[in-house]
Amino acid sequence: MLGSDVMRGYNDMLILCLLLEGDSYGYEISHEIERRCADAYRIKETTLYSAFGRLEKLGYAAAYQGSETQGRPRTYYTITDEGRKAYAAKCAEWRVLKTVVDRFTKEDMDHGSDS
Repeated sequence: MLGSDVMRGYNDMLILCLLLEGDSYGYEISHEIERRCADAYRIKETTLYSAFGRLEKLGYAAAYQGSETQGRPRTYYTITDEGRKAYAAKCAEWRVLKTVVDRFTKEDMDHGSDS
């Protein structure tokens, strides 16, 4: 399973990607991340809600009250135009980062072979 420090810079990208597909709320987003990652990564609740706060503060997402569940209104999030731009920029950044890291990733880890 991936550690949170590995994913730290990309949690916002994951959330924005899901919001591009439609408005959603925290529980649904966390479960969709787990499902798509086949349990290789689980976003912690504190990490998720910190990300929502950051995305709102940056103007990348907006919150609104939706239908009530268990007597309380559920908070939904929607992506903004600025969020769409930020998502595209983060995807471009990822492609460059992946290219760089791939140059240092060896498929065959047998460095000590005598052949």
